[in-house]
Amino acid sequence: MIEFFIENIAISMFIIFVGLTLYITYWASKRTKTAKSFYTAGGEITGFQNGLAISGDFMSAASFLGISGLVYLTGFDGLIYSIGFLVGWPIILLLIAEPLRNLGKYSFADVASFRLKQKPIRLLAACGSLFTVILYLIAQMVGAGKLIEILFGLPYYAAVLIVGGLMILYVTFGGMLATTWVQIIKAILLLSGASLISILVLQEFDFNLNLFFIEATNIHSKGIDILAPGGLISDPISAISLGLALMFGTAGLPHILMRFFTVKDAVQARKSVVYATGFIGYFYILTFIIGFGAIILVSQNPLYLDDLGGLIGKNNMAAIHLAHAVGGEVLLGFISAVAFATILAVVSGLTLAGASAISHDLYANVFNHKKTNEKKEMQVSKIATIALGLLAIFLGIIFESQNVAFMVGLAFAIAASTNFPILLLSIYWKNLTTRGAVIGGSAGLLTAIILVILGPVVWVDVFKNSQPIFPYKYPALFSMSVTFLGIWFFSMIDKSKDAQLVKSKFNSQFFRSQTGIGINKAVKH
Repeated sequence: MIEFFIENIAISMFIIFVGLTLYITYWASKRTKTAKSFYTAGGEITGFQNGLAISGDFMSAASFLGISGLVYLTGFDGLIYSIGFLVGWPIILLLIAEPLRNLGKYSFADVASFRLKQKPIRLLAACGSLFTVILYLIAQMVGAGKLIEILFGLPYYAAVLIVGGLMILYVTFGGMLATTWVQIIKAILLLSGASLISILVLQEFDFNLNLFFIEATNIHSKGIDILAPGGLISDPISAISLGLALMFGTAGLPHILMRFFTVKDAVQARKSVVYATGFIGYFYILTFIIGFGAIILVSQNPLYLDDLGGLIGKNNMAAIHLAHAVGGEVLLGFISAVAFATILAVVSGLTLAGASAISHDLYANVFNHKKTNEKKEMQVSKIATIALGLLAIFLGIIFESQNVAFMVGLAFAIAASTNFPILLLSIYWKNLTTRGAVIGGSAGLLTAIILVILGPVVWVDVFKNSQPIFPYKYPALFSMSVTFLGIWFFSMIDKSKDAQLVKSKFNSQFFRSQTGIGINKAVKH
């Protein structure tokens, strides 16, 4: 038995991690008895713990493997994604974290519907959340299947079933408490593993960054150009559109926003963002070193190349191969297990956010308003978790051979075009009305979906047409413009009694609740 574990280090570490997380789920299930404990871990998570959990939720396999792979392929330009992701966090800190925590209960729809009519806003917010969650889940499940297929030699469908099954167990029985601790453990493992790889790589050059980058430019086919921007995205419209999606999409992702309800007050919410920003920024610096390290130590090593000279498993495996190059089988096994842990943590957070949208926003507040109870709502949430897990498994298998890159882009575009504008304007713009939010938000949601379908990724790559109808890959610049203009126009022309009521709510109680002063009195009045 011992010999088996030594010979199969990756599988051994994977089994240890799964065993640990299942124990955490069992422990959390004993403490998850109410809706508050299920959705928000009872609001007892500290700012530091939540910052780690947020970074664990955000540092997905796409971030770890994808960005390091992009740096390996394009050099400096690979950081365009990480910079876009990172810039979104100050926006959350300055504009959203405190009022979100003060006004919300379980989901960001609680904040959006604070001033506006409950049913139409919650319906739109839930649709935006579910579209984002499902698209993100498909991408994660396909990535998980391919990764585990390569690392452990399992059939693709078996890998997807394992991820989906564990995800259902974590969320159904452990709720947010189990999901939080899985994310914390995963964040610690990922940061430790990436740090170790980076240290071992830089050690080869006596920690001299100048020598390190010179060697990379000597090896890479693009030479010195890998240290300059402009190779990945050349036209300014695509660059602006992608940047908007990454920056503001981050502030509209439901599984990220949901984490601010797990802390006890707005002070801890702000601390969560500060810690998360630090952890994520440090992590992206490491991916930069890992990508360039792979150029030097992997790109010309025949052990990691296929018959055509390309990287085995394609560019996304650059970090995995580098781990083996600098740390042998032990580090390879550790990083492989961490990559798997990364996927499990992210899909668990996504599933919980989707279940919250179904049970809390749709069931409890739209379809069964004031006729439900906490126990029934939790039952619906657990049923929704199982249904979302099964759907993710099914779609993960169906989309195995498809290009799913557009799904991640569309998820961020929807979050930036629907969730973020409604959340931001419901907090800060006094003239917002229910009619404006519903029409503008719906228009932005449809625009994002339609433009991605008509763009080059789907219309050409998936549907095999010769030319795209919409020439750009990233729709956020256009769909966000539609949302904000639609909300502004239809709010300004709305002269209904409901519109006047919404504005009066903003002027009387909302400023106090936004700052956290007298929030309970404001709500009662």
